[in-house]
Amino acid sequence: MGEDTAAVILEPIQGESGVVTPPDGYLARAKEICRREGALLIFDEIQTGMGRTGTLFAYEQFGVEPDVMVLAKGLAGGLPMGACLAGERAASVFEPGSHASTFGGNPLVSSAACAVLKTTLEDGVLDNCVTMGEYFMKELRRIADTTDVVREVRGMGLMIGIDMERGGPEAVDAFRERDILVNCTADRVLRFLPPLIVTKEEVDTVISAFEDIIGEM
Repeated sequence: MGEDTAAVILEPIQGESGVVTPPDGYLARAKEICRREGALLIFDEIQTGMGRTGTLFAYEQFGVEPDVMVLAKGLAGGLPMGACLAGERAASVFEPGSHASTFGGNPLVSSAACAVLKTTLEDGVLDNCVTMGEYFMKELRRIADTTDVVREVRGMGLMIGIDMERGGPEAVDAFRERDILVNCTADRVLRFLPPLIVTKEEVDTVISAFEDIIGEM
């Protein structure tokens, strides 16, 4: 990193790359280097934010607070909204009119975002994310231990990836035939991002389908 580096932008957990979680100390080290070099640390929490990992923001899981954080996707419950949050160090460079957004902050999506935030924090959504995420991954790992088709089950909360040895796209098709939508990213990682209010019965349906699909492979 040179002195002309303004910022480092990271996903706390890489989503499109296959639900890749960083090794211990990685994000803390990134922040240390940014501080030393005078650069900002920016977290992209578009996928990981708003409770997806079991805390409101994923950075809480790692104990590393960024200078700037960007949010979208779950922020307004499916309505188009993005947000850029900045701590005092970064926010001090903004003046009225220096940053704007065509779609950011209109009354409809702002009301939706407030409702999403209130529900997430007050109605047990985060607890359900943790409980169901732990159960989901435990059951997926149980199946993975019975086959050589699965390399690894990884993730946090209800952001889960299954690294497949083979057959990722075929598994997506097989799930779809069972009315379950899963995608395959990074060529071989099945990615599960269920609603944060998913129930045990719904998770069991997916687990049962996965067992059948693995059996067919």
